[in-house]
Amino acid sequence: MILPSWLTNSHFVILGLQLIFVIIHSGGAALRPWAEKNIGHRLYRFLFALASLPLAAMLIIYFFNHRYDGVQLWQVQAWPGMVYFVWFLSAVSFFFLYPATFNLLEIAAITKPQVHLYTTGIIRITRHPQMVGQIIWCIAHTLWLGTSFTVVTSVGLVLHHIFGVWHGDCRLTWRYGSTFEKIKQNTSIIPFAAILDGRQTIKWQEFIRPAYIGVAMFVLFLWWSHPLLIQTTSRFELFLTIILVNII
Repeated sequence: MILPSWLTNSHFVILGLQLIFVIIHSGGAALRPWAEKNIGHRLYRFLFALASLPLAAMLIIYFFNHRYDGVQLWQVQAWPGMVYFVWFLSAVSFFFLYPATFNLLEIAAITKPQVHLYTTGIIRITRHPQMVGQIIWCIAHTLWLGTSFTVVTSVGLVLHHIFGVWHGDCRLTWRYGSTFEKIKQNTSIIPFAAILDGRQTIKWQEFIRPAYIGVAMFVLFLWWSHPLLIQTTSRFELFLTIILVNII
């Protein structure tokens, strides 16, 4: 079977990297109860981050450097206001993607990392904010770039997070039983569904938290540093390629 010329190897590489990340990240999450019992909470967090973060960085770098691979399916970058619309969607996505910023000390293992059953704030909108944030991010970047590589990347990311919804609910059900089942009954996966059918009510005062200021500052930093970030990732992949060639 002869593949079309536009279907470059990068389409398959990004899917392969995503699959490896799913195995390491979701597998590590599944092992958490056993690992925390046998090696401790802090060491588990360190090893989990050591395995996940470098691969996540590699995925981001590879995506930046190959985002225009394949065929150009549409081109909307010149449309009036499109750049602001895409940045707006991206900013909204980060407010969903990083609810864990509420516990930065736990992320860094300065305090004991724990599993939390959140029931307020963004959880009233959706029980799985990271999945929603990832979908919004994918919509924004796929719309902006319009390439087959970006479509393939986005499909892989969305499928990963849909799996994460099922996997996360299973782990929390196993760990907390009826307590988590009650949370499931009062929340929804689809954004605003539980609010629309009367199971939830938004309480805006719950969103007045320092963490959201941090997310807003991070979005502004990305806006400012985005061109520099793209240049840096390009040089980094070239650097890694040179090292691998010399080693081989």
